[in-house]
Amino acid sequence: MIEIGGSVIPPAKIQRIEIPIARLPTQTLITLPVTVINGSYQGPILWLSAAIHGDEVNGVEIIRQVLQKISPSLLKGTLIAVPIVNIFGFIEQSRYLPDRRDLNRSFPGSKRGSLGSRLAHLFMEEIVRKSTHGIDLHTASDHRKNLPQIRANLHDPQTYECAKAFAAPVTIHSQTRDGSLREAAAKQGIPILLYEAGEALRFDENAIKVGVEGIMRVMASLNMYPLEMYLEPQLVLEVDETKWVRAARSGILRLYVELGHKVIKKQLLGVISDAFGEQNTTVNAPCTGVVIGSLQNPLVNQGDAILHLAVLEE
Repeated sequence: MIEIGGSVIPPAKIQRIEIPIARLPTQTLITLPVTVINGSYQGPILWLSAAIHGDEVNGVEIIRQVLQKISPSLLKGTLIAVPIVNIFGFIEQSRYLPDRRDLNRSFPGSKRGSLGSRLAHLFMEEIVRKSTHGIDLHTASDHRKNLPQIRANLHDPQTYECAKAFAAPVTIHSQTRDGSLREAAAKQGIPILLYEAGEALRFDENAIKVGVEGIMRVMASLNMYPLEMYLEPQLVLEVDETKWVRAARSGILRLYVELGHKVIKKQLLGVISDAFGEQNTTVNAPCTGVVIGSLQNPLVNQGDAILHLAVLEE
C-alpha cells in the first residue's frame, strides 16, 4: 500500500486524490490533482509531472494518454501522475504563479515561504520523497518550439539507463538549475528525466506521441509494465553541449532551417531585415549541430535567442 495526501491506496487499485494547496481570495479551495495507480506487485514508484509552468499543456495530454494505457493488474510498482502541478498558472494560461514567481525555481520549497515555495514543498513531501524515479514534462517558452528531447544527468548510471530507454530524438547531458525540481530530486538521489517538446499553449501531436511512447519504454525498462510490441527502439543522438544562436540586431527574422535540421559551421541559417528589406544581416551557424529549438515569433530584438543547437563534433 502507498499513502499520498492522507489517502491509502491498496494494491491493484486506481485512485484520484485532491491534495489541498491554498484558497483563492474568493475562498475557493485550490487542490493538487493526483492519480495513483498502485500495481498488483511490488516494484519501482514512478512519478509523472507536467505543467509546472502553467502554459505547458503537452505534458498534460501525455499523462492522460499514459493513464489510459495502464492496467493495475499488469503493473509492478506504482505510478503517481500529477498532470497539472502549477494549477494557478494553468487556470490563467500563464507560465507563472499569481505573484509572477517561477515554480521551477522554488524547489525544494518550505512550509512558510511564498506560494510557490509552499507548493514546491508540498510536491516534494507528497510525491518526490515517496518515489524512486521521476519524469518531468515541459515545452519551450516565450514563442519558442522545441524538438522532442531529454535533458538529464547522463553521468549517473541509473538516469542514463532511463534516458536511453525513453529514446527521444535527442538526449542532452544537462546540469541542473538552482531551485528546479530536477535539482531537488537529484539531491534526494532520485533518477529524473526532463522531457522538452513542442511549444506553450499548443498541442503538438508528434511531441505527445514521442512522450507517451518514451514513458512506456521507461516503464518497461524498469520492469514495471509490459512493452507494447510496436514500440521499437529508436535512434538517439546523444550530446554533451548545446549552443544558442542570438540576434546580432533587431528586426524581422526569416529562418531557412527547421527543427531537426543538421547544420554545419558558418552555414546561413536566416536573415534579419528591416520592414522594407533595405538592411539585411545574416544569421550563421556558430558550430556544426542539430536544431533543437527555434523562435516562432519573427520580430526580434538584439540579443534574442533565435535557435538552439545541439553541438556535434566537427
